[in-house]
Amino acid sequence: MKRIRSLGIPLEDFTMGNIMRQKAEENGDKIYLRFEDREYSYREFHQISNRLGRALSDLGVEVGQHVAFMMENKPEQLLLYFALAKIGAVSVPVNTAAKGELLAYYLTQSDSTVLISDSGLVERFQLVQDQCETIRHVIILDEQGAIDPATTPQLNAEVIDYNRLLDASVDDLPEDVVRNRDVAMLLYTSGTTGPSKGNMVPHGRMIGGAIDHVEYFGYGPDDVLYTCLPMFHGNALNTSAMPALMADATLVISRRFSASKFWNEITNYGVTAFSLLGAMVNILWAQPPSPLDRKNKARLCMMVPVPDFARGFEERFGLKVTSVYALSDYGFITFLSPEHPKEKWKSAGKPRSGMTIGIMDDDDNALPTGTPGEICVRCDVPWITARGYYKMPQATVDANRNQWFHTGDRGYLDEDGYIYFVDRKKDAIRRRGENISSYEVEQIVLGHPAVEDVAAYAVNSEMSEDEVMVSVTCKEGKTLDPADLVRYCADNMAYFMVPRFVEIIPELPKTMTEKVEKYKLKQRAQKRLDKIWDREAAGIVVNRHTN
Repeated sequence: MKRIRSLGIPLEDFTMGNIMRQKAEENGDKIYLRFEDREYSYREFHQISNRLGRALSDLGVEVGQHVAFMMENKPEQLLLYFALAKIGAVSVPVNTAAKGELLAYYLTQSDSTVLISDSGLVERFQLVQDQCETIRHVIILDEQGAIDPATTPQLNAEVIDYNRLLDASVDDLPEDVVRNRDVAMLLYTSGTTGPSKGNMVPHGRMIGGAIDHVEYFGYGPDDVLYTCLPMFHGNALNTSAMPALMADATLVISRRFSASKFWNEITNYGVTAFSLLGAMVNILWAQPPSPLDRKNKARLCMMVPVPDFARGFEERFGLKVTSVYALSDYGFITFLSPEHPKEKWKSAGKPRSGMTIGIMDDDDNALPTGTPGEICVRCDVPWITARGYYKMPQATVDANRNQWFHTGDRGYLDEDGYIYFVDRKKDAIRRRGENISSYEVEQIVLGHPAVEDVAAYAVNSEMSEDEVMVSVTCKEGKTLDPADLVRYCADNMAYFMVPRFVEIIPELPKTMTEKVEKYKLKQRAQKRLDKIWDREAAGIVVNRHTN
């Protein structure tokens, strides 16, 4: 592995601001960031973030103060992360899909005092501003230029044009106000099982994770890292933006994921490494083969999780699949590098330095090698994991019971210490005494030639027990008979895993990070289960002896 830990900076000074300053000094006019037709050198990026940091400080933003921003992908969002980090303030990135009560919750629960927003999203804040009394300033960014007072919504808070911030000095900001233990940002969970929790992410976690990416994946100055995932999400920041900085490489940001444009962007920008989540992998794999599949410089693709067709993906696209196991609630836990044994390709790798993994039953008793259970972790390196949930002490204690952080994921360790993901605990299906991994069901269904994407989940049957249901989308130009899919499943999986209920739909509901929102599918299906195709009603019998 490439070693870069000797940076000439004391460990306690591993902060986003110090690293940015050092990299600007070392790389000068080398391009750090590309976005459409815009380019920023390392020096320019450092100087602009200095201006923003100083302007925000002059506005009254102090060390430890929380600043929320609601912005679509663009360089300004990444610049703000560094600007706030340099003055010791805390970034609170808000999902751009948030509105109404959810938006008000993010702003009030985080105690944010400033909101920085795209001009097209300000009206959402206007509708809930009476619930957000702590917001004193609203900074508006209009990509077309200066904001127009005539069309700007009337707000209780002071309205400021983002462009005014750029008039501040480029001089370096004080270096002694931030340490690696200080919180750099609050990253909110999805909140699908309760109120969203703000994960307190210290500077040390940001830097430590970036260092490990460079070392495990071998990134260097000639690499071009690409992300089309939203910048308010930890993946874009921690697997692309920060590692590119640490590797003296170039970062490319795209506005959003588009299957039709993806390989064109990879080719045109000379991308060498990129990261894919969940459905993105399935969608790209389902596209018809094209000359662009290999007509590029891409050599590494990080997938989370690694699908069953990963080896075929490598062959088709001429690259190497890597992976990690990580959580917003904690940090990076394992890495699967290109150097790991080929037979471990389905794993998420081995624990990073300082991490220990335990597989536990529901009573926190350790389970033997090869036995699935909850993945629990410990770390003996300070400040490279989240510091807990903001203003949720009981949730923090509960997650860290018995001196282990409980991930809520199920998996197992093999005899060599490699971790294998099985399922989210909440997504596990228990049918007639059998534990079923929805992930494993999905991987097999994806092998059907007509299937583009799938979500497997539990629904309650007339007997009030779990039954397996799948919602499926088809590849372009393909059709699918639910009975044919069930027969395919019966040929390729254990009888108790075969879906009972099947629906063919145009698209799956997804988050902006391309994760399928299974709870929406389940809620909708449960209300109309009698109208959904049912293999038992169709007279198809699947049992232990079915061929």
